[in-house]
Amino acid sequence: MHVVELVFAIGWAAFWIYWLVAAFSMKRGRVPWSRELRIRAVIVVLAILLIRLGAFRSSGLNSGPVRAGFGLVLFGLGLTFAIWGRLHIGRDWGTPMSKKDDPELVTSGPYQLVRHPIYSGILLAGVGTAVALSWTWLIAMVLAGFYFVYSATVEERYLTEQFPDTYPMYRRSTKMLVPFIL
Repeated sequence: MHVVELVFAIGWAAFWIYWLVAAFSMKRGRVPWSRELRIRAVIVVLAILLIRLGAFRSSGLNSGPVRAGFGLVLFGLGLTFAIWGRLHIGRDWGTPMSKKDDPELVTSGPYQLVRHPIYSGILLAGVGTAVALSWTWLIAMVLAGFYFVYSATVEERYLTEQFPDTYPMYRRSTKMLVPFIL
């Protein structure tokens, strides 16, 4: 395994371990499991199909040092932004599309830049992985992007119901995933 691949493997592993540990501090909430399970089942089936077809196999590192360095920078920025979003939202964080008991509307920190900084950060880290290792990783990021946009749309519907006076104004003043663009 090349050093760059090892850095990405350790980085993603550390991120997901942190994510699992941090999940123990979230507020209780409700998740519409039937919808969530259907979406995740489709993603798992597509991932298995892509893996079986060899979409992520590579015959070695697929980039030069400049491209690998740029990818590592994007990866680091993305994970940092996602963690900043997670830390800033605190106990109101939850699994995608969950409804929290006694939620608070968080609009400061990274939430001033985008409404869903965790999704944005994970996607940016994934793009960094694709840039540094192999463009086929963009397939996974496109799938994750569809899932995140769908999840964000459902979450925003819930937030509009929970905060009818403040959320619509926040939504109009802040982009969903990419500052100033989307």
